[in-house]
Amino acid sequence: MFRYSIMQDIVRGMAYLQSSEIKTHGNLKSTNCVVDSRFVVKVTDFGLHNLRKGDDSDEESFANFQRKLWTAPELLRMTNRPDEGTQKGDVYSFAVICQEIVYRKGVFYLGNLEPSPQEIIDKVKKGMKPLFRPMLEDFDCPSDELAAVIRKCWHEDPVDRPDFQTLKSTIRKLNRDGDKGNILDNLLTRMEQYANNLEALVAERTSDYLEEKRKAEDLLYMMLPRSVATQLIHGESVNAESYDAVTIYFSDICGFTALSAESTAMEVIALLNDLYTTFDTVISQFDVYKVETIGDAYMVVSGLPGRNGNAHAREIARMSLALLKETFSFKVRHKPNYQLKLRIGIHSGPVCAGVVGLKMPRYCLFGDTVNTSSRMESNGEPLKIHVSPQTKEILDTFGSFRLELRGDVEMKGKGKVTTYWLLGEDENTINPPPYSHGIL
Repeated sequence: MFRYSIMQDIVRGMAYLQSSEIKTHGNLKSTNCVVDSRFVVKVTDFGLHNLRKGDDSDEESFANFQRKLWTAPELLRMTNRPDEGTQKGDVYSFAVICQEIVYRKGVFYLGNLEPSPQEIIDKVKKGMKPLFRPMLEDFDCPSDELAAVIRKCWHEDPVDRPDFQTLKSTIRKLNRDGDKGNILDNLLTRMEQYANNLEALVAERTSDYLEEKRKAEDLLYMMLPRSVATQLIHGESVNAESYDAVTIYFSDICGFTALSAESTAMEVIALLNDLYTTFDTVISQFDVYKVETIGDAYMVVSGLPGRNGNAHAREIARMSLALLKETFSFKVRHKPNYQLKLRIGIHSGPVCAGVVGLKMPRYCLFGDTVNTSSRMESNGEPLKIHVSPQTKEILDTFGSFRLELRGDVEMKGKGKVTTYWLLGEDENTINPPPYSHGIL
C-alpha cells in the first residue's frame, strides 16, 4: 500500500504537470520527489531549464553520470538534447523510480553487479539486446501486473510507453487497498477500521465478561440465599442475624453405610447425585432454603433469611411429604430393586444465621434448634416424618395436617420428648394461615 501510494502520488503530479503549460519535467528522479507533512509525495525541480544549465566542463564527472541514470536512452543518444526533455522520457524516469521503490537499494540497482554510473549510461545508450535495465523480478514486486507496467514504461521505443493519464488509472486499479491515494489517508482509514474492530472486540469481550459474571453470580445464588449473595456481590458485609422462629428439616438414608460397602465409589456418587438432584427439583416448589448436604444428610430450612410468619412449619411439612413421596418411586441405578429408606426429622425454634468464611463462604445456622432437629431425625424411623411438639403446635394452627402421636422419646441432652408422626395433609380442610407471607 505504501509503495502504490508513493507511485500514485508521482503519477498524479506528472499527469497534472504534462497537462499544464509546462508540458514536461525533463529532470524527473527520486531525489526531486519529496514527501510533505501529510505523507503526500510532491514532484519538484521542474521548469526554468535555461537557468539550470551548468558548465559542460564536468561532463565526464561521476556526479554528471549519476544524474543521468534516470534519463531515457533516446535522450542520452542526442548530441543536443532538449533541456525540457520529453513526455515519454519522463515516463522512463518514472519507471526507474518505481524500481527504486520496489527494492529500496538506490537508483539502477543491479543485484550483485556494481558497475559505475558511466558504464551503466554507456550500456543504456547502446540499446543492445537484451536491453540493459535495472534488476526487476516479478516476485519482488507487490504484484506481477506492476512489474509488467514498469517494463512497459522503460521500453526502448518511446511510442510503446504509456502516458501518465493511462498510468494514473492503472496504478489506481493496482492500489486496491489504498483507493484514497495517499499514505496518510490510507493510514487514517486503517486506524478507523482498527478502532471499529476494537470497539467490536471490546463489545464482544464485555459480553463474554458479563456472561461469566452472570454465571458466577448464579453459582453464588445457588450457594447462598439471594439476599445474602446480593450483599456480597455489592461488596457489603453480611452481619449474622437472629430469627425467633424457623423450621429445620433433616434427613438421611437408613442403611447408607451398608449400601456404600456393597457399591463402588462411583456408584455412591451417582446415587447421591441422582437423589439430591431429584430433591432439589422438589424443594424449589416451596418457600425453603437448602442449607447443605453432608454425605447422605440433607438439611433444609424455612423462615430465613426472609421471614414468613408461621408459614415456615407449613412449607417444611409440605416439602417433607413431597420428598417422602419421591423416595418411594426413586430408583437406584446400580440396584433397581432396592427401596431407598429416607428418615426425616423436623423441628421449629429460634436460630442465628450468618456467612462463615471468605473462600467458599457458607451460610450456616447455629443454635439449639439445629441440634434438636438433628436429634429428631436420628431418633426417627425409615420412611416416616418425625415431628417435634413445637412444630406440631404450629401445624395445628393450619387445621389441614394429619399427625399421629408417637409418644415419649428419650433424646440425648433433652430427656423425654413427646413427638409425633406427620401422616399427610387433608387438602379439603386447608384454612388460610394467620400470618403475612414473606418472600425468600
